[in-house]
Amino acid sequence: MLQKLAKIKNRKDLPVLKRLRLAWRRFSRLSFLHLPKGLVGRSLLIIIVPMVVFQSVLAFVFMERHWQSVTQRLSSSVVRDIAAIVDIVEQYPQDADYKIITDIARDRMKLNISILPMEPLPAPAPKPFFSILDRVMGEQLRDRIEKPYWLDTVGDSDLLEVRINLGDKILRVYVYRNQAYASNSHIFLIWMVGTALVLIIIAVLFLLNQIKPIQQLANAADNFGKGQLSDYDFKPRGATEVRRAGNAFLIMRERIERQIEQRTAMLAGVSHDLRTVLTRFKLQLALVGDGQEVRDLQNDVDEMQNMLEGYLDFTRGDGGEDTTTVDIEIIMQRFYSEAEVKGKDFHYYCEGSGVIQARPAAFTRLVTNLISNAFRYANKVRVTSHQDEEWFILKIEDDGPGIPDDKVEEVFKPFVRLDEARNQDETGTGLGLTIARDIARIHGGDIEFSTSQMGGLKATVKLPV
Repeated sequence: MLQKLAKIKNRKDLPVLKRLRLAWRRFSRLSFLHLPKGLVGRSLLIIIVPMVVFQSVLAFVFMERHWQSVTQRLSSSVVRDIAAIVDIVEQYPQDADYKIITDIARDRMKLNISILPMEPLPAPAPKPFFSILDRVMGEQLRDRIEKPYWLDTVGDSDLLEVRINLGDKILRVYVYRNQAYASNSHIFLIWMVGTALVLIIIAVLFLLNQIKPIQQLANAADNFGKGQLSDYDFKPRGATEVRRAGNAFLIMRERIERQIEQRTAMLAGVSHDLRTVLTRFKLQLALVGDGQEVRDLQNDVDEMQNMLEGYLDFTRGDGGEDTTTVDIEIIMQRFYSEAEVKGKDFHYYCEGSGVIQARPAAFTRLVTNLISNAFRYANKVRVTSHQDEEWFILKIEDDGPGIPDDKVEEVFKPFVRLDEARNQDETGTGLGLTIARDIARIHGGDIEFSTSQMGGLKATVKLPV
């Protein structure tokens, strides 16, 4: 509590400029949290806020100057007529029922008057917060007649009632509201607000038309980042700057595709040449005969071929494969047989349909690399999958030794092996996890490693749906 009081005291001791800066920073943070994040919302805010401020100022000036001025002139004219009637009633003899003055007021002044017996004036009624007519007409009655009066301007009636104490009688006057009040001024406000709404609707339509090319560019870039190379329907549209950005994207996409094609063609040639040499080695070894040295050389040739396939898979990345529907359940069936052969405990559970859009061969390789890695180091493997509106999530957990927290990112680097005691005769190039993450990122997702509740490693694969 004392610390809080000390902070408050210190804040009060700050100069005014620093306190204003702190208040502005706090206001900026709150505004940033509540302001729209999208381009459409912010653009509309830029259009609407100045228009609302301008119309508010205009309406205020109109209400204060024009409306009040017109109302004051009309009210002054009505009060002058009432004052004239008061003078005539008091200074000139009248007939018993005041018929002459009543007819004159009705025909010449459009006032409905009547003379009532003396009685107390009604109590003042509560006034509305914003009432120009009540304030202006009250001032006119007080300044010109200088007699006790009662004024009723509240209600939806077209008539205003004024009662004036003449000492021995009460003068009651009914006035049409439009005689004392600029009743048609609301038409100006209606036109102003209606015109603003029409302009805002037109601005929104034009703004959406201008933002649509930007959204198309974002979708095209997102699809290209996910490896959906068959999406070629994007064409630059919209403003000059947006067209330039779209053309730059198309040029960039063509360069990347050309580079991928050149790399694939080069790798195909390298693969063909090296496989030809390895095939020749196998034929020569088959002709030599059978022996321990021949078997060792055969194992070396097989390992070289597996390494070559791994390098080519890593470099190629299945860039030319199209995206299609993949059923996870079908992929998982093969691992039940593999687990039975290897003596592993394997289970798969799916929440939802288990059907996603992906590259079949690449996604199968991703899952195979992760599950095979789990089979190699663990006895129990559990795989679960579920899907929400944005992501498909596949979790692979095991009871193996796991990976240290400081090595989680290092295992995704090419040619990295954390198990230094592993049998080097086993096939493996240190590219399995690298290829898996590369495939996940080609699909627009990623792979993360963490500690499993089973005590081993948990691999989480996230792919956009």
